[in-house]
Amino acid sequence: MARECYFLGKKTRAGKNYATRGKAKYLGGVGKKTTGITKRKFKANVQKVRAVVDGKVCRIRVSAKAMRMGLVTKPPKRNYQPQVNA
Repeated sequence: MARECYFLGKKTRAGKNYATRGKAKYLGGVGKKTTGITKRKFKANVQKVRAVVDGKVCRIRVSAKAMRMGLVTKPPKRNYQPQVNA
């Protein structure tokens, strides 16, 4: 299963990591020089959550942003009490 948000569609994105050396020009140097570029991944903050979807309670993968936005409706709390055999 892909690491993807059910509501927003956020998923892992590719990027690059730049390694540099030198002193910035505005600090009096000759400028920053790139010494290496490596690939990296930006991963979405995806959580497994129990939520109500189409009237049914199921586990879905949702990003933290979708939770903050209020797109997730959590199921109601159960007031279960076990029977006491006396």
